[in-house]
Amino acid sequence: MFQMDKKLAGDQGSETQSGEFFQHAAAIVESKQIGPRTRIWAFVHILQNAIIGADCNICDHVFIENDVRIGDRVTIKSGVQIWDGIELEDDVFVGPNATFTNDPFPRSRQHLSEFPRTIIKAGASIGANATILPGITVGRNAMVGAGAVVTKDVPANAIVMGNPARISGYVEAP
Repeated sequence: MFQMDKKLAGDQGSETQSGEFFQHAAAIVESKQIGPRTRIWAFVHILQNAIIGADCNICDHVFIENDVRIGDRVTIKSGVQIWDGIELEDDVFVGPNATFTNDPFPRSRQHLSEFPRTIIKAGASIGANATILPGITVGRNAMVGAGAVVTKDVPANAIVMGNPARISGYVEAP
């Protein structure tokens, strides 16, 4: 579907354009399911079964595993790993070094056959260094504060912060 063949002008061949999406030359993109106008920057690694929508911005040093769905217009800042079982719906923002987990009882060399589903609903924002535990749903347009540890579902439009994250207010929805 997408071919990595055309060089972008102006950077002496250090970046490539794959069909309709942009890929920095230092990125590894194994997936063929990347939407148009998505920008993938340096030192990103996307595994082959990941699905990424249109108009996304995947910043430096991001890792995206196989069983991942990312909607349209999603921004993932540097230093984020998106593990199997995680879905980011449209218009989600993930701040730098936010942490997602997918195994409620991790043990070395003991792998789950199926991972709990973690869903970040459309329009939600995850602050820098926040931690999202497995199987959590963050509601539509919710905001997770920087450094928060999310241990339970977050309702739509809620603002949560702290450890464990607690509701501190609500976003004014248009």
